[in-house]
Amino acid sequence: MTTKGILGRKVGMTQVFTENGELIPVTVIEATPNVVLQVKTLENDGYNAVQLGYQDKRAVLSNKPEQGHVAKANTAPKRYIREIRDAEGEFNVGDEVKVDIFAAGEAVDVTGITKGHGYQGNIKKDGQSRGPMAHGSRYHRRPGSLGAIINRVFKGKKLPGRMGNHKRTVQNLQVVRVDVENNVILVKGNVPGANKSLVTVKYSVKAK
Repeated sequence: MTTKGILGRKVGMTQVFTENGELIPVTVIEATPNVVLQVKTLENDGYNAVQLGYQDKRAVLSNKPEQGHVAKANTAPKRYIREIRDAEGEFNVGDEVKVDIFAAGEAVDVTGITKGHGYQGNIKKDGQSRGPMAHGSRYHRRPGSLGAIINRVFKGKKLPGRMGNHKRTVQNLQVVRVDVENNVILVKGNVPGANKSLVTVKYSVKAK
């Protein structure tokens, strides 16, 4: 199955109104033109993919291999480089991919890194219930019984730890509007990650 995709930056959320006055919450994704840095083929690499670069960075922040890699596409070093597998259409190194590959009404999957929450306990992290807060109770916010501990703790036991900062994909989101002039895609609903974070927008695998 062929797909299409673009790298972008989550700007934030807003709302738009349809013609019949219905309010739709949308996430604004800014996707300035991506540059094709490499085209991978089944013969040479074992799979088909297009490597996209997004957001220029200063040459002083890149090393020699990076500079040599982007020189083939005659462009500046990129902050984010990702692959889109089985991309539809013909691509050559140096081509630009713009937001006009998507149209309003299409379904997309958006991948991003969720907000990091640091080290959290079970109640916040896993949604567990707390114990009674009365003075007689000495059990308030602890993780609870660790089960039959025989020199170890069972795998999968929910314990305090780092929360968030995971790669997550939200599937089947509707494209509400595509603004080619401003390189912006408006997607219905929310997408993972903090504002200004990198997101990958691909054609939905569940699209009808």
